[in-house]
Amino acid sequence: MIPANSTVLFQGDSITDCGRERDAAAGPNSGAGLGQGYPFLAAAELLGSRPSDGLRFFNRGISGNRIVDLYARILSDTINLKPDVLSILIGVNDTWHGKSQSNGVPVPKYRRVYRDFLSEVRAALPGVKCVLGEPFVLRCGVVGDDWIEEIDQRREVVAELSREFGAVLVPFQSVFDEAVKAAPPEYWAADGVHPTPAGHHLMAKCWLEKTAGHTPAATFQQP
Repeated sequence: MIPANSTVLFQGDSITDCGRERDAAAGPNSGAGLGQGYPFLAAAELLGSRPSDGLRFFNRGISGNRIVDLYARILSDTINLKPDVLSILIGVNDTWHGKSQSNGVPVPKYRRVYRDFLSEVRAALPGVKCVLGEPFVLRCGVVGDDWIEEIDQRREVVAELSREFGAVLVPFQSVFDEAVKAAPPEYWAADGVHPTPAGHHLMAKCWLEKTAGHTPAATFQQP
């Protein structure tokens, strides 16, 4: 459960960024600042269902970020915002940049830097509650079979870190693995990485259930 008067910060890459307007991101609960994806949908659901709880939502995801990029802005975009709940989804670019630009982050370094990031956040903000989203891909678009083993390794790292830091684990890959039984992968993420509106809808539903103990309205029901 997310307590009343909590500050909730979403961090990650383009899947979290999702077109957010930087100028609108300074203050909490800005529609433009939250972007058009799962952070906006999750925040909207909680703000609408808990209007007197004083919840504050921020989105600081940046398109193209790898774990090393997230670590580089740990003060400005995480610690200085003093979140009570920190939700992180990072990892697909650590693989994708390796495939397309020879600039990826190997899994052992991903583990090491991610652990350092969480350790430093916890040291600065001892009471912060962490939420770690599984990196995920769907088998379509840019995603080839050679991605799968590495993404699975990153998922294992995130599960390991969630246990180590007592964080909530949000199983996004499992959600999409189930969803492709109802509609093809392209329906949920046209390029295999970036969710469609339907994909973000499923992500928000999963995030709310795992993080807030909240079952969304009927419009969020999984197919």
